[in-house]
Amino acid sequence: MSKRKAKQILPFVLLVAVAIIAMFVKPAADYVPGAADPQYSSSDIAWVLVSTALVFLMTPGLAFFYGGMVNRKNVISTMIKSVVAAGIVGVLWVVCGFSLAFGESINGFIGNPSTYALYDGVKSGAAWPLANTIPLSLFSLFQLMFAIITPGLVVGAVAERIRFTSYVLFIVLFSLLVYAPVAHWSWHPEGFLAKMGAWDFAGGTVVHITAGCAALAGAMVLKRRKSHLEKKEIPPANVPYVLIGTGLLWFGWFGFNAGSAVGATPLAVNAFGTTTTAASAAGLAWMFFDVIKGKKPSVLGFCIGAVVGLVAITPAAGFVGIPQSIIIGLVGAIVSNIAVSIKQKSKLDDTLDVFPCHGLGGMVGMLLTGVFASTAVHGIKDGPQGLFYGNPQFFFTQLKAMAIVVAYSFTVSYGIFKFINFVIPMRVSESEEEEGLDASQHDEKYLQGHLLVHNNGTIVEKPVEH
Repeated sequence: MSKRKAKQILPFVLLVAVAIIAMFVKPAADYVPGAADPQYSSSDIAWVLVSTALVFLMTPGLAFFYGGMVNRKNVISTMIKSVVAAGIVGVLWVVCGFSLAFGESINGFIGNPSTYALYDGVKSGAAWPLANTIPLSLFSLFQLMFAIITPGLVVGAVAERIRFTSYVLFIVLFSLLVYAPVAHWSWHPEGFLAKMGAWDFAGGTVVHITAGCAALAGAMVLKRRKSHLEKKEIPPANVPYVLIGTGLLWFGWFGFNAGSAVGATPLAVNAFGTTTTAASAAGLAWMFFDVIKGKKPSVLGFCIGAVVGLVAITPAAGFVGIPQSIIIGLVGAIVSNIAVSIKQKSKLDDTLDVFPCHGLGGMVGMLLTGVFASTAVHGIKDGPQGLFYGNPQFFFTQLKAMAIVVAYSFTVSYGIFKFINFVIPMRVSESEEEEGLDASQHDEKYLQGHLLVHNNGTIVEKPVEH
C-alpha cells in the first residue's frame, strides 16, 4: 500500500476504531442528587439547553461570515473548515477532550484524560461544582460548543492557501494541546489561572486569545498568498453572506455569554444586556472611525466592528454593568481597527484579520474586565472587583494571566503548524492556489451570478441573464 493511500484511509480507520471501542462503554443511569446536593432546576436546564443550541448556531454563522469575505473561488473551502470542526471536535470531546479540560486536575495544568474517557461517568456524575443546578452531561455539551468554534476561528487567518487535510490535523492537535489546557487553567476550580485569581466569564481568554494567537502563528508559518505578494485588491465574494453570518453570530452569542451564567438567573440577564450593547457600540465605532479616516460607511465595517464588540465583551459579560459595556465595545473596535490598518501595511498575511479582531479583541476584553468588573453587578463571593472601583491588584492579575495565555497559545500553535508542515505540506501548490481551493481541494464551486450548465458532458459556467 502506498503512503498516500495509507494517509487517505487512516482517518476513516481511526473513526471506526473509536466507534467500536465506544460500543462497549456501559450505559449509565441518570445521576440522582443526594440529600446534600442542590436539586436540579428545570428553568436552568431549559435555558442552558437553549444556550447550547445557540452557541452551536455560531459555527455555521462563522462559516457565512468568513465565506462572504474571501475570494469567490475559495468560499466553500473556507466555510467547510469552520463547519468540519463540529465533526472532529464533537467526537474528540467525547473520547478525551472533556476529560482534559474538566477532568480531575493534575497540578492545575490539565485534566486527567481517564476521568471521563469516552464519556464514561458523565451522565451519572455529580453536577459540576460551579453549575450544580444542571446535569453534568448538559454542562459538558454546553462546553463542547465552545470547543467546536475555537479552531474554526483560526480558519480566517490561513484561508485561501491551506490544505484541507492539514487543517483537519490542526484542529485535533490545537484542541488537545492548546484549547483543553487553557480551558482547564481558566474554568476548572483547580486550574492555576483560576486559583491565581484571573476571571474569564465566557471565553475571551479560552476562546478568542487562543484562537487569535494560533491565527498569528498560522499566518507566519504559511506565509503570504500570491495575491497578497502582488498586492491585488480582491473584493469579498458575497457581502450579504457576511451580514447573515454577523446576524447568526450575534444571535448565537446570547447563548455564548448569557448561557455562561449556567442558569436562568439575573446574572444571565446582565450578560445578555452587556453582549448586545457592546456589539452595538463597537459596530458604530468601527463604522464612524472608518469615516474619520476618509472611507464611506459600509456594511462590512459595521459587521466586523459588531463582531469585535462581541469578542471584547465576552470575558467581561457577567462581571461589568451594561453602561460600562459601551466603552468596552468602543475601545475594542478602535484598537482592532487601528491594528488592521497597521497589518495591511505589513508583510503579515492574516487573510481575514483574525489576530487583530479576535486576538486583540480578546486581550482588550480581558484587561477591561480588570478595570470595570464590579461585585455590585455579579454578586459572587470573592468575585472580581476592578481597577475602576479601587482594586488595581485584579487588573494586574488579569494582565499576568493574559500574558501567560498569549505566550503559551502562540508558542504551542506555532509548533503545531511547523510539525504539521513537516508531516503533511500545509500549503497548496501555486497552481492549486491559482485555481482556487473550492475546486482543487473539494471539487466544488461557489458561483455567484452564474449557472452550471452541461456542454457535451462537460460542466461549464454561464452568466445568469437578468
